[in-house]
Amino acid sequence: MKPYHIAMGVALAGAAALAVFGDNTPSSDIAEPVARPPKAAGAVAAVSAARSGKDGKATADAMILRLVPRAALVGDSADASFGAGEGVFLGQNWNPPPPPPPPRSQSNAPPPPPMAPPVPFNYFGKAVADGQWEVYLARGDKTYVVRNKTVIEGAYRVDRIAPPLMTVTYLPLNQVQQINIGAFD
Repeated sequence: MKPYHIAMGVALAGAAALAVFGDNTPSSDIAEPVARPPKAAGAVAAVSAARSGKDGKATADAMILRLVPRAALVGDSADASFGAGEGVFLGQNWNPPPPPPPPRSQSNAPPPPPMAPPVPFNYFGKAVADGQWEVYLARGDKTYVVRNKTVIEGAYRVDRIAPPLMTVTYLPLNQVQQINIGAFD
């Protein structure tokens, strides 16, 4: 048995002895109700009562004041709000200020030409069938098996399949793009 086990056992025995043999008699002091004078309407209610302590001396008078409205303490609700970060709930913004907008040029330069969107297909395999390459593409839940000159969704045409690249043309803008399909397997 370790020393702290002995100390805990002695403390437990002492607590049990106090519970059994301690003074369980109720106190004889009776709390008397305080006589309150009638309140005047709208005035501060003050209650004064002389109480005697155990030594027989009078204690100081107690005064209960009327509650002050919240608007008098923190102002009207229009003065401060959580969203505005004003009033009592001030906030601190540590972010740097945004950069100034670039100066607007007055040049009559034409806008840049339209660009084809990135190829929306995911490559997931290729094979040789009947002496031609077949490439397996997916877009969302649709799967496509494409060969040379195949048009996909009316927007992309497969021009050439030569691993490691497949060349497609975006038909609305007639722009050529490439998809990496990996080396020979």
